[in-house]
Amino acid sequence: MSIASKEARETRYWIRLLDKSNLVNIDFNTHLNDIEQLINILTAIVKTSQEKC
Repeated sequence: MSIASKEARETRYWIRLLDKSNLVNIDFNTHLNDIEQLINILTAIVKTSQEKC
């Protein structure tokens, strides 16, 4: 799960970079909202898993 969390944060980075570059004409807000929710879920899973060990 921690690897998935890192990958999600990296995906967020690249989406933000693509958004700021204006290379494509797409609204990234929905994608950024989705990735933020995913990051929050994965972070909670990792924290809960670490507390139980």
